[in-house]
Amino acid sequence: MKKIIKIVAATSLLASAYPSFAQSAKNKPAKPAYADPAQPMLSETPMTLTKSDTALVVIDPQIDFLSPKGVSWGAVGESVTENNVVPHLEDLFSAANKRGMLTFVSPHYYYPHDHEWEFEGKLEKLMHDIKMFDRAGQLDVKGFKGSGADWMPQYKPYINSKNTIVSAPHKIYGPEQNDLVLQMRKRGINKVILAGMSSNLCVQAHMHELIEQGFEVMVVRDATAGAIIPEGDGYLAALVNFRFMASEVVYTSDAVKRIKKAR
Repeated sequence: MKKIIKIVAATSLLASAYPSFAQSAKNKPAKPAYADPAQPMLSETPMTLTKSDTALVVIDPQIDFLSPKGVSWGAVGESVTENNVVPHLEDLFSAANKRGMLTFVSPHYYYPHDHEWEFEGKLEKLMHDIKMFDRAGQLDVKGFKGSGADWMPQYKPYINSKNTIVSAPHKIYGPEQNDLVLQMRKRGINKVILAGMSSNLCVQAHMHELIEQGFEVMVVRDATAGAIIPEGDGYLAALVNFRFMASEVVYTSDAVKRIKKAR
């Protein structure tokens, strides 16, 4: 059975492996395991959002993660649908843009030379096998438009606006290999509203590094999602660590309200 799953995952048809995800998850209540603890032990440390030093950071808002056409949909589709990630990310993009708050996008791209690595972790290998986020070359946009590496169409007006900075791509999970931190430091940013894909991988890795770099981090819990596979529920794994490490873990509706009120 595991062998079959791996074969399915290694093809661009992975999204069709679980065709009922969108239908079954739409009206399904949140899993009890995702509910906040009735008596939490850890207290939140609320952030004061100001336009001058706070930014929205969105990880991998790309077709391969967020669209049924994407190569990872069979693994992440249930979680993306249950959390309404696609509209929630648009709500965040829109609120930040209207308020004049800077947005930073940390994308994921793989070029031909990235496929020549001598070793890979399990998930890196899978992503390379299914050609996730593939581009023809660093200086080549041939075939990019509408591909899995492209932005979701509804986000393009916000990403193309003057208030958005797109960093260099991260290559595995965290921002250590790109210029996200540099770009934010140069603009005086020290507080981050974090969202995007996927929860226990790139979002969690960005959270770790940004905290280590001295940023306050708020994670928007229903503007991210994770793979649900035999190895485990990626979203649940991330949610636990968000609660342990982030200054705050909030819902999109709360984040939007606070962005609108940012001084």
